Amino acid sequence: MKAVVFHDVGDIRIDDVPEPKIEEPTDAIVRLTASAICGTDLHFVRGSFSGMEAGTILGHEGVGVVEDVGSRVRNFLEGDRVVIGSTIACGFCSYCRAGYFSQCDNANPHGNRAGTTFYGGPGPSGPWNGLQAEKARIPYAPVGMVKLPDNVTDDQAILLSDIFPTGWFGAELAEIRSGSTVAVFGCGPVGQFAIASARLMGAGRIFAVDRHEDRLLMAQRQGAEIVNFEREDPVTTIVELTGGIGVDRAIDAVGVDAEHAHHGPAASVANKAGAAVKAAAAAIAPGHSHSWAPGDGPSQALAWAVEALAKAGTLAIIGVYPPTCDSFAIGQAMNKNLTLKMGNCPHRKYIPRLLGLVASGVIDPTKILTEVEPLQNAIQAYEAFDSRLPGWLKVELRPAA
Repeated sequence: MKAVVFHDVGDIRIDDVPEPKIEEPTDAIVRLTASAICGTDLHFVRGSFSGMEAGTILGHEGVGVVEDVGSRVRNFLEGDRVVIGSTIACGFCSYCRAGYFSQCDNANPHGNRAGTTFYGGPGPSGPWNGLQAEKARIPYAPVGMVKLPDNVTDDQAILLSDIFPTGWFGAELAEIRSGSTVAVFGCGPVGQFAIASARLMGAGRIFAVDRHEDRLLMAQRQGAEIVNFEREDPVTTIVELTGGIGVDRAIDAVGVDAEHAHHGPAASVANKAGAAVKAAAAAIAPGHSHSWAPGDGPSQALAWAVEALAKAGTLAIIGVYPPTCDSFAIGQAMNKNLTLKMGNCPHRKYIPRLLGLVASGVIDPTKILTEVEPLQNAIQAYEAFDSRLPGWLKVELRPAA
């Protein structure tokens, strides 16, 4: 079968790989009908997240049709359409039972203190082969998959695998209440869903901070008040627009992308035929378009969020940071009595609820989906997504014809 395979920093290819098989009684085999490219995948290609092992299939978002199940999978049948949660969880440990599926004690083979396990990630996360493929083995399938109703399309469902739950998780961490004033830093796919979630939770005002006009326009269409940080100082603007107080809640939906990379030139992403296409590798070369203003040191988005928050405000961090990131404006946050909440989304906790919102027509997540490409075009899609070409906000890959 075909799959998008990591070979080295800056080197991913469409390879022929063996089809997955049932290995444990709690496994399922799913024929994927939709996958997607996430900003987290770019971290692995760039090398900003270390530990990726050559031969790992990329991708952690998937929708498909069940082809086979193990003997302990009692809630799915062959032919069921399912959405696959991005994080892997057993469903029976104390953390899973409490809803912290992203901190499962059993899914990570490196032990119960090893951290979040997800598809297509680096060695410390498992590693497990990912979902940018024609088929995938789904461990702990009774919990890792959620059955889809007929009236929810693949295009809608793929956004429930990761980014809609992550945006909702961010809004929940931020403790948004009716009337809350919120700032969302980063208007990529997760930021857009954080905005949508904040609105559904009753936020009074939402400020959206970015520099890409197409992303700001999408945020504005959702009702957000937009701030282009290349045209104005975002902290000054937000404080002025809130009567000199600042926002009650802030969400960092950027993560490591907010940091200035300065370690070397961009590498190439190579397809199987060996044709090189531009992509960032261990760093962003001078002049390469990036999400946030350059500057050494801690995340610019986090610094802005701390400054823009009102006293006793709450900061939610859902942007991805590698374990090597160790800089933060802790003194300023402490002196403002800020509450800090962060973490990897426990997707399985939120997918059923959000699936209900989609199925009932409360929200149509496909407004965030801007590009749909066949799996064989994945390398070119990675390039366009990494370059943040206008309109390339969220990219779906279709493994099957």
